Amino acid sequence: MGEIVTLAEVGELERVLERSRERPVWLFKHSLTCGVSARARREYQRFVAANGEGADFTLLEIQRARPLSRVVVEATGVRHASPQAILLRDGRAVWHASHSGITVERLATAAG
Repeated sequence: MGEIVTLAEVGELERVLERSRERPVWLFKHSLTCGVSARARREYQRFVAANGEGADFTLLEIQRARPLSRVVVEATGVRHASPQAILLRDGRAVWHASHSGITVERLATAAG
């Protein structure tokens, strides 16, 4: 099973983007106070459990890392949503989904 690494600092995003040049990186933006986000997080966790070897997996908790969340928008060009899953490859966002669009099946399809 893959490990989900929680991001909190802006510098960590730079490392994640650089890492995505070597292997896919998933970024999950999660609201700690939203039921829809809790459901999507469970889907993300199930996806990671089933597909944990081929990519890196990260988590950004919006309430604990608002500045980082804003930098993600700037760095990826993906408008903020929560919950939100973003797939990074070669230093850029190549796929994203939010809310009910985050399912194990859709994440697996995006992963290829």
